[in-house]
Amino acid sequence: MVERVAVMNSLKSISGKGLGAPLLLMVMMSMIVVPMAPFMLDIFFSFNIALALIVLLVTIYSLRPLDFSLFPTVLLISTLLRLALNVASTRVVLLEGHTGAGAAGQVIKAFGDFVIGGNYAVGIIVFIILVIINFVVITKGATRISEVSARFTLDAMPGKQMAIDADLNAGLIDQDEARLRREEISAEAEFYGSMDGASKFVRGDAVAGILILFINIFGGLLIGTLQHDLSFSDAARVYTLLTIGDGLVAQIPALLLSTAAGIITTRVSSSQDMGAQVLHQLFGNVRSLVVTSIILGVMGIIPGMPNVAFLSLSFCCGAIAWFIYRRKQGPAQAAAEPVAQAEPEARDLSWDDVTAVDAIGLEVGYRLIPMVDKEQGGQLMSRIKGVRKKLSQELGFLIPPVHIRDNLELPPTSYRITLMGVTVGEAEIFPDKEMAINPGQVFGKIEGLAARDPAFGLDALWIDPAQRDQAQTMGYTVVDANTVVATHLSQLLQDHASELLGHEEVQHLLDKLATSAPKLVENLVPDTLSLGVVVKVLQNLLQEGVPIRDIRSIAETLAEHGSRSQDPDVLTAATRVALGRLIVQQINGMGAELPVTTLDPNLEQLLHQTVQASEGGVIGVEPGLAERLHTALTDSAQKQEVSGQAAVLLVSAAIRSMLARFVRHTIPSLHVLAYNEIPSDKQIKIIATVGQQAEIS
Repeated sequence: MVERVAVMNSLKSISGKGLGAPLLLMVMMSMIVVPMAPFMLDIFFSFNIALALIVLLVTIYSLRPLDFSLFPTVLLISTLLRLALNVASTRVVLLEGHTGAGAAGQVIKAFGDFVIGGNYAVGIIVFIILVIINFVVITKGATRISEVSARFTLDAMPGKQMAIDADLNAGLIDQDEARLRREEISAEAEFYGSMDGASKFVRGDAVAGILILFINIFGGLLIGTLQHDLSFSDAARVYTLLTIGDGLVAQIPALLLSTAAGIITTRVSSSQDMGAQVLHQLFGNVRSLVVTSIILGVMGIIPGMPNVAFLSLSFCCGAIAWFIYRRKQGPAQAAAEPVAQAEPEARDLSWDDVTAVDAIGLEVGYRLIPMVDKEQGGQLMSRIKGVRKKLSQELGFLIPPVHIRDNLELPPTSYRITLMGVTVGEAEIFPDKEMAINPGQVFGKIEGLAARDPAFGLDALWIDPAQRDQAQTMGYTVVDANTVVATHLSQLLQDHASELLGHEEVQHLLDKLATSAPKLVENLVPDTLSLGVVVKVLQNLLQEGVPIRDIRSIAETLAEHGSRSQDPDVLTAATRVALGRLIVQQINGMGAELPVTTLDPNLEQLLHQTVQASEGGVIGVEPGLAERLHTALTDSAQKQEVSGQAAVLLVSAAIRSMLARFVRHTIPSLHVLAYNEIPSDKQIKIIATVGQQAEIS
């Protein structure tokens, strides 16, 4: 026992130092050069068969191809090992074959005597059949599948990357999971590319087996008759049996590895191994089993047929179908049993009957209930939790819980999103399908049910899950029904974030800030400003897409300017100046240069006069001029977006708020900034001027 432990520790130390692979290659090279004893050939042939069996079983029990990502390397090494054994056994057969059938070891002798019955004619036929099966059927098919898989995996990479970005933006996954999924996509592409090359080794090995067979037979006949004075018949019998035994010993592991290569390239990622998938998918369809049972029964009663075999199989198929049917009907009947509910006692109405509206509500049709039921495998609840977590971190306050309920008044596959009891969005989805969204450029058409992405209004199709890879290859972004709902909810919550922030949420923010800056909060509320004014300022910021994560800077700005003005719009403008770096970075990233559009000085002066003459900053220009201004701003924003830049309009601080309200709902992609909101380290690049005579007059 102590010696065994010592050997295992030494092997671990060798492999840990990275010496395992070089030693294995050195052993294979020595087998080609150094003559080997028959006993060593038996050991290596047995090891070769065992290795092939292990590889085959690992591929069968792998849940997805990437679980055995080392397979291409193992395939190459096992092929080299088999060829090295062919060279070593050929040397022994040709040198010692004249001494008898056991000259090359017991393994080759056993395959020559037992497997083919000592008949070299039968052996040649069996060997040729094995080679044909391996070369023409399995290896050729596996090679073709590897080529197609490698090509389609590379073509589908952009679509898969976009799907990951969509999940990340919707808050369904975090940065770490997104990085892992991107690495998995790269590993998948590398795996199928390696399989495409490794399958060529298997095909070449099959060809080499045929050549080695005939070379050994021809060489054995020459050596036996010319060097060892054997008769032609004796030389043919001895050397052919040894050669056939040697070929079968090599071809059986080759056949196993070719089968493993075919299995792993045809596997689809699943939570079940291949055995479970076969039982579930092949023998899980009751209708197919019943039809098969009837056909076998009809064939079994025909005179002259093997009645016992057909009738037995018919009975087995019928019994399996009945067992599966009863197993499926059990849960359905239990769910369908009515539950007696006691009628509530008659009582008078009270304030408890007046239910408060939910801040955020999600109503679903009855066919969408499994999506929100965890007991039925629904994932929408966890997706919504991820959306709330992501938005809470980005916006700076806790997003209220989403109250989910079923609504029988809705169509079966529809859902509705409400804020404060008012519907803000609704759409129809199909839980058993996936949505292929056209991001703007695709490379083909795919069959599906036409629809629109409810979050962004893009053209889309509802497709079967089996078409996912094909759609991604064409450039579509493919998401499941859970992601569609979660993305729609995320977009609506961002658009209406200001409506979710109330006095309670702001008080929580101030209480949290008071733990680190108590004097600041004490001087702000209620000494300088009322809580209502602070709430209005924060709502204004959220309404303009500015997060309130930096509550300390916001509070300091309000405390500084609150003594001079109580107007929420004035305080919002001052707060935006303090958050200028955050606002610009959110729009333009870390770029040192900010491309902007400006207003013509004459138009800007006209708007200044309008603001001074109006009340509340409401735009009061002539309707025709307002319409032409809106058209010019729309064209300018579209040009900036087409060039890959964020649409930014830079104006003076006095009219920024007015123009921001003017374009907020009609041109949502246009960011209106004031000159004093631009950080000093950012350079401004004016790319267009709106309001020239040709545009506005």
